[in-house]
Amino acid sequence: MKPLGAGSLLPEEVWQAVRLQTIFGCCKWDVQSEDQCVLARFPLQLAQSEWRRLANRAEALSTEALAAEQEIMHREELHGRLGLPRGVRKALRHFEEPDRCMGAARVMRFDFHFTDQGWRVSEVNADVPGGFIEASGFTELMSAAYGMTTAPPNPAQAYAEAVFNATHPGALVGLVHATGYTDDRQVMEYISSEIRARGMKTCMLSPAHLQWRTGRAQITCNFATGWPDLLVRFFPADWLPNLGDRNFWWGYFRGGQTPMSNPGSALLIQTKRFPLVWDDLATPLPTWRALMPETRCPGEASDLWSGDWVLKPALGRVGEGVTIPGVSRVEQLAHVKLDVRLHPSAWVAQRRFQVIPVNVEGQQYYPCLGIFTVDGRAAGAYGRVAKKRLIDGDAQDAAVLLCEGDLS
Repeated sequence: MKPLGAGSLLPEEVWQAVRLQTIFGCCKWDVQSEDQCVLARFPLQLAQSEWRRLANRAEALSTEALAAEQEIMHREELHGRLGLPRGVRKALRHFEEPDRCMGAARVMRFDFHFTDQGWRVSEVNADVPGGFIEASGFTELMSAAYGMTTAPPNPAQAYAEAVFNATHPGALVGLVHATGYTDDRQVMEYISSEIRARGMKTCMLSPAHLQWRTGRAQITCNFATGWPDLLVRFFPADWLPNLGDRNFWWGYFRGGQTPMSNPGSALLIQTKRFPLVWDDLATPLPTWRALMPETRCPGEASDLWSGDWVLKPALGRVGEGVTIPGVSRVEQLAHVKLDVRLHPSAWVAQRRFQVIPVNVEGQQYYPCLGIFTVDGRAAGAYGRVAKKRLIDGDAQDAAVLLCEGDLS
């Protein structure tokens, strides 16, 4: 049975209606990148039975990752091998149990690829995973346009429910994000609408609008004041030390008593160098070891530039900097070769796998499925497709729809 396929292109009139509804109803404002729509006009189709398998695997990966994170927090000797910023390592130095932050509504996204050897996981987005709009509102719009399919769980709704369960009706939720980026603001607006629909209040914030006082986060800016009951963070944890004054960021990593999604410790498993410390952990990671390709420091990988390895920045996101010799542009390859030589501890080499493409009206696309978990439970699927063998900034977002029976 073929587990993954693709639907046909939507008729132009129907597609334009879906596109406009996604913009105005789902806060997806950045639908165009140069001359290409960032949304795919066709869905990926996943067999229901395969969704259940992937959901189970994502939940197992989540459980193992959280256990590893708890151990690594106390293993200071491993922090330097993870490619973490100096400020983060300093914040986690001599970490004791009373220093633990109050995590709540933990959300992750695991990137699955169907290969000639079955499913493989390339990474976990455990810090500030994206794809909520595309995997929620856009996917439901696409599902309505295709018969005999259903949408996976809605991750934005699952996330808002988890926030509600961690607080109470009328709670004030601070949505902390990089306010200078439209793509970040649109995600926060969309999640905010789901949170408000459950009787809570929200406040849009930059990390610089908050200060940590005796372990609690306080809003200190000219448009709002107060003490949030919970923080939703969509600001990368490795950027936080750039704020300078530790009153603005230290509490995300150490001693923060305001519940937060996600705490800064998520960076310990977000880094692509996470597999490099597995053999030093007491925590068993059987699901990770079964699904993750061989991962090494660049200096320990033979034939690094032969095309058998994928080079990844330790703290990269959205495919930024990911390089495959023979696939990536020549100028990017040259830049990465230099940076790997100068800063090897900021990179990782992952054994390359061969993704099986899907066919859409004669055009091949290489798919990736991001499976969300919220508090350890599978909560949705985020699809991306690319015409080349690399999911990077040029890839399109695709709805993932579930089908009964064989997709062949």
